[in-house]
Amino acid sequence: MALTMDREAIAAASKRRALGRDAIAVAVIFVLAAAGYLLFPENLALLTRLIAIALLVLSLDLVTGYCGVATLGHAALFGAGAYAAGIVSAHYGINDPLIMTLAGIVGGAVAGLVCGIVILRAQGLPQLVLSIALIYLFHEFANKASDWTGGSDGLSGISTDPLFGLFEFDLYGHTAYIYAVVLLLIVLILLRFLVRSPFGMLCRGIKEDPLRIRAMGASPKAALIKMYVISGAVAGVGGALNAISTQVVGLDSLSFTQSAEALVMLVLGGTGSLFGALAGTVLFMLFEDYVSAANPFHWLTIVGLLLILVVLFAPKGIYGTAAAYVARRQGGRS
Repeated sequence: MALTMDREAIAAASKRRALGRDAIAVAVIFVLAAAGYLLFPENLALLTRLIAIALLVLSLDLVTGYCGVATLGHAALFGAGAYAAGIVSAHYGINDPLIMTLAGIVGGAVAGLVCGIVILRAQGLPQLVLSIALIYLFHEFANKASDWTGGSDGLSGISTDPLFGLFEFDLYGHTAYIYAVVLLLIVLILLRFLVRSPFGMLCRGIKEDPLRIRAMGASPKAALIKMYVISGAVAGVGGALNAISTQVVGLDSLSFTQSAEALVMLVLGGTGSLFGALAGTVLFMLFEDYVSAANPFHWLTIVGLLLILVVLFAPKGIYGTAAAYVARRQGGRS
């Protein structure tokens, strides 16, 4: 009886510590977002784009970091969300940003379902090849369906009504940036609950030992497809945000390059960690923006050297390595 109570007390204390760390992390993100708004008012478009890509990287982390699914085609989900949001505005005159975001969620979730069903039919290298094939198929479909997507010229004619009828999406990007920050915080909080839920633990178990999970009576494939749909919804939020903030959707949102860069950002920050995905996105995009401006001819070389150094000396990613170091220090003190 006493042992059971001790275990419950330890579990409750661990849960309180985890919630406390989450609250601190959310507060830090809020402070950084406020600092970006105040210190870089002329770069709010870049910061909004950064948040949209961060949502893509978070969605990739759900299937790669937490489930172990190899993919280089995740931009298909992001682009599906962007086109869904853009089409309801350009073709149906639905310009409410909340409805456009909802359309992006639905578009990304449907794309996630399609990609999940196809990709999860294989494992390892064939799985990676299927993901690459899918991103090219999505790209070509968007290019051919030019009546709906604008083809290679991009989908234009997107407009956005004021948020709640009060806040205009101005040229300076103030409303778009604040809306992006709110979306990011909501998604991040929901995903923290998701990855700690029994379903999230099931997906981690599938990554570690799918045979044991199957022996326990669970269906790894069904769970992974569900996670792919959730991942698509998150990527769809990022795509819709990109369409709302830029008011144009191009084929680059469905490009292989976009998928590859998202994977690089995830590895840079650390897989299997939501905050690692955010850290990798911020570091890569700001570093890329600064270096390309300072040295437009050799910036790719500098970015490549950064990635090599991170992989060699911080294989868990920058955030993952730092978190592991702090955990070791705390364990040593205790």
